[in-house]
Amino acid sequence: MTTDTIQIGISDLTVQYGPVTALDSVSMTIRAGATTAVLGANGAGKTTLLRTISGLIRPKAGSITFGGKELVGVSPDRMSRKGLAHVPEGRGVIAELTVEENLRLGALGRNRAHDAVTLDQVYDIFVPLAGRRTSSAHTLSGGERQMLVIGRALMATPSVLLLDEPSLGLAPKIVAQIFEIIATLVDAQSMTVVLVEQNARSALSIAEHAVVLDLGKVAVEGPATVLAQDPALRHAYLGF
Repeated sequence: MTTDTIQIGISDLTVQYGPVTALDSVSMTIRAGATTAVLGANGAGKTTLLRTISGLIRPKAGSITFGGKELVGVSPDRMSRKGLAHVPEGRGVIAELTVEENLRLGALGRNRAHDAVTLDQVYDIFVPLAGRRTSSAHTLSGGERQMLVIGRALMATPSVLLLDEPSLGLAPKIVAQIFEIIATLVDAQSMTVVLVEQNARSALSIAEHAVVLDLGKVAVEGPATVLAQDPALRHAYLGF
C-alpha cells in the first residue's frame, strides 16, 4: 500500500571510483510501502546506488536519510538493525550450510523495532524452501537460491528491502514467481522495496514509481505506468 511518507531521501549523491564518477548528484525519494524500480543500462550506476544506500560505499558528497535520519557513515550492520536489508546480485548463499541454517543467519542482525519474522513465515512465502529446509544450499536450483537469499534478508525483519537484479539468469517461469512474491511483500506486509533490474518490463509491472539512471545521472523518473507507456523513453533507455 503506497503512502505519501518519504522513507528514504537521497539528495545530491555523488560516488566516485578513482577518476570515474559512478553517481553524479543523484536525488530521489523512496516512498514507504511501495516498490521503486531503478532501471538503466549496465554501468548506469544502479548497483552503486544500492551499495551506497546500504553503507557498503561511502559517497564523496550528498545525503541519504532513512526515516528522517542521516545514513551516510552508518555501518552496514547497523543499517540492518535499523530495518534496511540489502540483497546483492549473485544469489550468495553459504553452500555448505542447510537452507534453514542460511535463514537463521539472517536473524543475527535483525531489526528489533518490530516483531521478528519467523522461519514458518518465510516458508509460507517461499513454499519450495519448506521441503528443502534440511538440504545443503549447494543442491538448490538458481530460483531456489534466489528465494533463499531474499528469505534470509526477511529474517532480519526489514522495513526496506533493497533488491539487486533478482531475476538475473533465471527462467521466465521462475522470474514470474519471484516478482509475484515481491509484489506480495509490498501489498500484504507494507514493505518498501527498491528494485534494481535489467528486466525493465517486469519491474515496471509491479512498481509504483520508477527512476531511470543513465551514466550516473537521473535521466527520468515518474509513475511506473507512465514510463511503461512512453515508447520513446522505452526505446531510449529500457530496451523494449
